[in-house]
Formats: sequence, C-alpha cells, structure tokens
Amino acid sequence: MKKKGYEGFTAFKHHLKDEQNTTINFSNVEKIDTEIKSSILKNEQEVIRTLNMINTGVIEDAIQKIESSERIIIFARAFSEFIAEEMKIKFQLANKYCELHTDPNIIKIMSQHLKKTDTVIFVSLNGETEELIDAAKNCYNKEIGTITITTNKESPLSMLSELVLVGFKSEISFFPDYEVRSRLPLSVIARILLDSYVIRMNKHHENKKLPIN
Repeated sequence: MKKKGYEGFTAFKHHLKDEQNTTINFSNVEKIDTEIKSSILKNEQEVIRTLNMINTGVIEDAIQKIESSERIIIFARAFSEFIAEEMKIKFQLANKYCELHTDPNIIKIMSQHLKKTDTVIFVSLNGETEELIDAAKNCYNKEIGTITITTNKESPLSMLSELVLVGFKSEISFFPDYEVRSRLPLSVIARILLDSYVIRMNKHHENKKLPIN
C-alpha cells in the first residue's frame, strides 16, 4: 500500500470509497430506461466539460476584481435568477456588498448610474437577452468592470464583457418548445467562483494575523 502512495490499507479503503462516490455507477445506469440514462449522462457531460473549460487565469482575475470593488451588482433574467440569488446571498455571507436586479427596466436604469468602483456580474445562458446587452453597453461606455457567466462566448454580452467565464451547454433539451434549458453549467461556474473568492479572502485574513518577526 505504501509503495502505491497510501499510508496503509485503511487509507486505501477510504480512497476506493471516495472514488466510488465520485464516479457514475454504470452498472446501475444500465438497468434504467434509455431516456433516463441519457438524462443522467447529459448532466455528467455538462459538468465535466464545463470544468474542463474553466480558465483559472480568468477566475483569478475575477477574484481580484471582486475583491477591489466597493459593490457587486448582479444582473440576471429568467431561470438564471436562481443562480444569481444564490451568488448574492453568498457574497453577503462573505461580508461583500452585493445587489441583485432582475427587472428589465431596473436593469437598464441601474446600469446608467454605476460607479467605476463597482463590478457588474451578468448571469446569462445564451448572452443574448436584450436588457442585459443594453446594460453591458452602458457599463462598457462608462468603463465599469464586468464579469459574465455564460455558455456562449461568441454572444453580444460576452463581447461587451471584460471577463467571461464560459461553460458547456448540451444541445439536448427535454423541453424543446420552451426556453428552459439547464443552467447547470452556470451554477457550476458560479459556485467555483464564490468558493475560490472565499478561500482567497480567508487566506488574506490569516496572513494579516501572522506575527511579523
């Protein structure tokens, strides 16, 4: 076991248990209906491909921009609002001032009255929502820092944003008649960004507490 890099047999057993819990049990998947199986694999693909697409340099830049900002303003619409709401609460729990706006008219007006000490975060699956694009144009013209979380790096919103975090969107939709595609990639990116921000802030606080020799 030690030659394999484990402290002992117990550590090896824990490794196997963790590995079992973090990979899909295909023996169980094979037993279920084909359509349900495709749903499970669709979600797995969105998560894995999103993780592979994450640019750590952009995450680092986003953390620094958030840290140096007086206010974080989040703009989101439709189903992306749920992810934005979670982000707002987590920023507030981390003692970072944060507002969330989801009303189209408020988004347009609010984006005209921002300060250069603010940072705007857009959460948008396709990056083609009209009021978000208008807000991004206002931010661009006023030189307001912007971060966009999306699955479309070629969208008008992405093109107007300073930093863009892109996830993978599956083409499979089980609600083809409605625009209710999965926001799972956006959720993965948002959680990584918030977790990374909190980790960095905690390290800064720890370093400040260290005695100077």
